[in-house]
Amino acid sequence: IVAAAGGGDAGCEASLQRYVDRLARALAGVINLLDPDVIVLAGGLSNLDRLYTQVPQQWLPHVFSDAVSTRLVKATHGDSSGVRGAAWLWPG
Repeated sequence: IVAAAGGGDAGCEASLQRYVDRLARALAGVINLLDPDVIVLAGGLSNLDRLYTQVPQQWLPHVFSDAVSTRLVKATHGDSSGVRGAAWLWPG
């Protein structure tokens, strides 16, 4: 979908925009409840650079505050962060 959107497929681009909107709304709920300093994304879709610019812009209307200082960042180990975390839990 990402590749097709990059190639100009309007339907795939619309799907990605819908994902960005829904992620922004969901994270706005997290911000409203917990007021975190940072939100870290991991997994395959965390590789979409557009998330780190578009999501914070789109969560603003859904946050119950005039200012949001929460940062949205990519996990240090990218989309393999979950696997690395599971490996740390393995009894050795």
